[in-house]
Amino acid sequence: MTSLTNADLAPVAPECRTWKTHNFAALWVGMAVCIPTYQLAAGLLGQGMSWSQAMLTIALGNLLVLVPMVLNGHPGTKYGIPFPVLARASFGVRGAHIPSILRALVACGWFGIQCWIGGHAIYQLAVAVVPGTWTLPQPFAQALGISSGELLGFLAFWFVNLHFIHHGTESIKRLQTWAAPFLILMGLALLAWAWMRVGSLGEILEATATRPGAPPFSTLFWPGLTAMVGFWATLALNIPDFTRYGSGQRSQILGQVLGLPTTMILFSFVGIAVTSATRILFGGEGIWDPVELVGRIGGPLVTLVAMLALSIVTLSTNVAANVVSPANGFSNLSPQSISFRAGGYITAIIGLVMMPWKLIESSEGYIFTWLIGYSALLGPVLGILLVDYFLLRRTHLDVDDLYRRGGAYEYSRGFNPAAIAALVLGVAPNLPGFLAQAFPDARFPGMDTALWVRCEGLYVYAWFIGFFVAGGVYRVLMAGTGARTGPGYAEGHG
Repeated sequence: MTSLTNADLAPVAPECRTWKTHNFAALWVGMAVCIPTYQLAAGLLGQGMSWSQAMLTIALGNLLVLVPMVLNGHPGTKYGIPFPVLARASFGVRGAHIPSILRALVACGWFGIQCWIGGHAIYQLAVAVVPGTWTLPQPFAQALGISSGELLGFLAFWFVNLHFIHHGTESIKRLQTWAAPFLILMGLALLAWAWMRVGSLGEILEATATRPGAPPFSTLFWPGLTAMVGFWATLALNIPDFTRYGSGQRSQILGQVLGLPTTMILFSFVGIAVTSATRILFGGEGIWDPVELVGRIGGPLVTLVAMLALSIVTLSTNVAANVVSPANGFSNLSPQSISFRAGGYITAIIGLVMMPWKLIESSEGYIFTWLIGYSALLGPVLGILLVDYFLLRRTHLDVDDLYRRGGAYEYSRGFNPAAIAALVLGVAPNLPGFLAQAFPDARFPGMDTALWVRCEGLYVYAWFIGFFVAGGVYRVLMAGTGARTGPGYAEGHG
């Protein structure tokens, strides 16, 4: 058992499961009130949606993803186990490395993005306070595509994140609880600024009317909905990393219901309204990046307060959403040599070298390549996890066997071929569409052009296709093995 566990992966003892409803609600406020949420909402406007269409898409997407989020949180609270350990039940004690590392790599990308956003806020603050920041030597501009000042801001914020990695999950809970009400107030303050400058909320919203020549809503809706679901496809997988600390199912369910959709809808509206106001205030130019917007507002005092607020927003989201899961995932690779803290350091290093500023250069790339692209990977994993836990095992797991070789979750040398095959088949339909989006000139050798175009059309439903295809295939393949399921199987008698 010891080779598959350490203090960070072991089940949380019942007396240590102290998170209440307000802790989970605060967690979601801290994660949802962030610049990427703002940019996602503003990005839907940029694609041609009206404000009401964007809000409908965002609300529906969050309500849809809330369901698997709550369901996948159930085993965390019931057994006190993190996501990589839960994945051992379906993928095998060694096969669980596949979904946990997929999730970890996506989180590394998000970690880098959030560090870039927070670092850019620090850079804008430095420019306002010390104008000479503009004139720093630029040895990295050509190689990295950013200025020296931007790089220094990025690294400064990156080191702040290391502090919370060093101090673990309890420091994250304290940060979320303290920051949550402050974040809501700052979002409302930004909305109030836009309202006062324009003078009428109705005029602001009227500026978000669908642009002449924009694609019809029917063609924008599904990519937008998939991107919205994909936005939290990451947390839907590793939510057991948090619910394992829950005092009961009611706390995790009610806390998530109160925290996720309400906060996302509120802060998305802020992003939509403020971006719309910038079209009025800045001659028709919609500014979708709040860091850039604050720089336009001007004034050292305003910039100081706003950039500090944006930094706290970004830090609060980053340490919760993008550190816990990859840290546990990397620790799962070698529990005896990689602790949660070491896994967090690995996350930070990978997030740094991924050059995250490249991932969010445009709203189109952010939504259609990044968000939908990784949802095509993570949707199938979630489908497999939920089918395994609820339909096959009826919520019964043998916790001891999750931490040892040769038990109920050994399968074939630690890998479950059914889960791996289901994952591959769940990802496959979306691969051509992703390649077409990321590499417009790419083609599979010998693939018929008409078939390629049809595959591209599937990509806008990537998360949904992957979720249902992988879950369905896994159910069929597991039934075909003749393995007994339910309580008897879960107790290691199958």
